[in-house]
Amino acid sequence: MTTPALHSARLTLEPYVPGDEEDFVALFQDERVSRWMGDGPSPEAEDRALFWRVFGVYDRGLFDVWAVRLGGRYVGHAEIKRTDEVRGHEIIYALAPDVWGAGLGRELAETIIGYGFGTLRLGEVHATVAEANTASVTLLGRLGFVHVRDIAEDDGTTTLVLTRTLAGTEATPVPSAG
Repeated sequence: MTTPALHSARLTLEPYVPGDEEDFVALFQDERVSRWMGDGPSPEAEDRALFWRVFGVYDRGLFDVWAVRLGGRYVGHAEIKRTDEVRGHEIIYALAPDVWGAGLGRELAETIIGYGFGTLRLGEVHATVAEANTASVTLLGRLGFVHVRDIAEDDGTTTLVLTRTLAGTEATPVPSAG
């Protein structure tokens, strides 16, 4: 499996290249972004190691992971991969704060979802989102994701498992952020 380049109206998603290291690390070191990713902020050395593990993912054809560019400039990260946590394929994405509020999150998510349904021929895609991340919960709700279950985290917070099916949805709608 080779990760293809994807294009939306304004974004290009393409496989990472070694020259993306500093931009990747800067994105993952920005606490406004990393607070919502995985277990939260990590030491810089761990983010650098994570960047270089991406190339192992490509070498082994494990899943698709992209650098997200706007006009050629690195602005984010995206993935779609099978995870045990959701028992299916999960979309993961992050954008740099300087491009928040321009509709790029929706465009990026729609691009990954379209790839999952079209190219990968999935019947459903999932997302895990911290309940407190109301911007992402609202965005995914607008894209047709529904809340299917909660994951109680060790720190007392809740992660929502959200699902969008190709044929439609039959679960509880994602609550609107208010």
